[in-house]
Amino acid sequence: MLATSLWRSLIVALSASPTFTKYLCQAHNDSLRNEELVPQLFTSVPTLNDAASYLAQTTSYLTRCFADFTDESVAGDSSVFAQELVTFSSGQTNGSFSSNLQSSSGSCAVISEHLDTTIAAPPVHDRRMSSSSGVVTRTDELVESTQNAQNGLSIFQGLISRARRTVRGSAEDIGWLQRALGMPPIKDGTERFMELLDHIRHGVPKLPNSMVYLLVPGLFSNHGPLYFVNTKMRFSKMGLACHIAKIHSEASVEKNAREIKEYIEEIYWGSRKRVLLLGHSKGGVDAAAALSMYWPELKDKVGGLVLAQSPYGGSPIASDILREGQLGDYFQLRKLTEILICKVIKGDMQALEDLTYERRKEFLRKYQLPKELPVVSFHTEASLAPGVLATFSHVAHAELPLVAPLAAGQSTKLPVVMPLAAAMAACAQLLQVRYGEKSDGLVTCRDAEVPGSVVVRPKRKLDHAWMVYSSMNDDPSEADASQVCEALLTLLVEIGQKKRNVVNMKDE
Repeated sequence: MLATSLWRSLIVALSASPTFTKYLCQAHNDSLRNEELVPQLFTSVPTLNDAASYLAQTTSYLTRCFADFTDESVAGDSSVFAQELVTFSSGQTNGSFSSNLQSSSGSCAVISEHLDTTIAAPPVHDRRMSSSSGVVTRTDELVESTQNAQNGLSIFQGLISRARRTVRGSAEDIGWLQRALGMPPIKDGTERFMELLDHIRHGVPKLPNSMVYLLVPGLFSNHGPLYFVNTKMRFSKMGLACHIAKIHSEASVEKNAREIKEYIEEIYWGSRKRVLLLGHSKGGVDAAAALSMYWPELKDKVGGLVLAQSPYGGSPIASDILREGQLGDYFQLRKLTEILICKVIKGDMQALEDLTYERRKEFLRKYQLPKELPVVSFHTEASLAPGVLATFSHVAHAELPLVAPLAAGQSTKLPVVMPLAAAMAACAQLLQVRYGEKSDGLVTCRDAEVPGSVVVRPKRKLDHAWMVYSSMNDDPSEADASQVCEALLTLLVEIGQKKRNVVNMKDE
């Protein structure tokens, strides 16, 4: 009943405004021209953006209509109200309102007839207003109906805004760092990276042993025992000091930043060697946060930072799951994710929230990486070929119970494999279809590029999990993940040396 009364008051109040008739006819004519657009709106996922634009266009017509009506009705003085009310009460009945619409445009006849049959006119008074008190009473009624119209408009605009936000998702956030003003430019280091990688694959080591190498794992790494293990083993065989940061990967960015700071200080005071950091996924975000927040204490202890497949600008996956008004609301993804992180793996929901675009924008407004810090950012694009369905990643070992003596050479360990490549390909396909963005399955290429860094963009198709978990069917003719990490850190060492040479030349 309340909604019916609201719209009844809205239509009756708008009947006195010729501007409403003009815009109503204009919207109807435009809708006739666009009648072939409607059946095509939902033929495929990418056209959801067209649907949002169509809704926004319709809203703009109604907004202008309501705005003009409000200006005419409220801005006028009491004499104007009186004149309109006298005219209305002296014979502008439901039929005259219909004829007024018909005289405005022939194409509006159907609309006016619909209003004529569905909206009942208020009772008509035959006598004219004889005193100012009557005018004031009718004026109050019209003002009240105008306020009801404005309330209805605000509700309608809110619904349209929510629908548009749901359809658009993270489209306006992806790559926001590249559009932000005042950000330092990036440099392409792909060619030099490929040269270094080729040397490494031919057995020419490049990393110096005068540094300590700290690998920072990403989200859910505590539940993957082999995370970064192959890389650490390779570095150890080369005689390099290498550590994997034992942080709680499901903790917040700021909490992990404090722990990484303590790791760096402990390593430095124990070895008197500077530390080079390589962070994967959220680990790169955590490491960057540590250097941004505690740079005065760490500037003499750190030699550089590599961010590998890190959502430095934010993640559309995290945003679409957690942001209100997104598709995750309709599938209860937020609730399911909260149960998984908080109840199952005993983590902190803020770990995922810190990767949304809103949180990343808020953090980067407060903390930015120091300009003198050498930084390399690395991102890849996941393969969408059918072959990924048969690709399995080695994530852990399973111990077999010893029920009988084993023969020589037999092991009690069995590999635990998961189809991570297929899962990453599915996510990459989703991001490609909905946003038209290339990604490794979880992080878009544009969000992984850190302002002021040297960016590596390999042509080889690699998903998000490849960097830290070995595949069961890796191509032996291609570099493995540990070699890629070595090449990235070697590139970082070269960039640091060049920066120091530039500083020394300026000092001289």
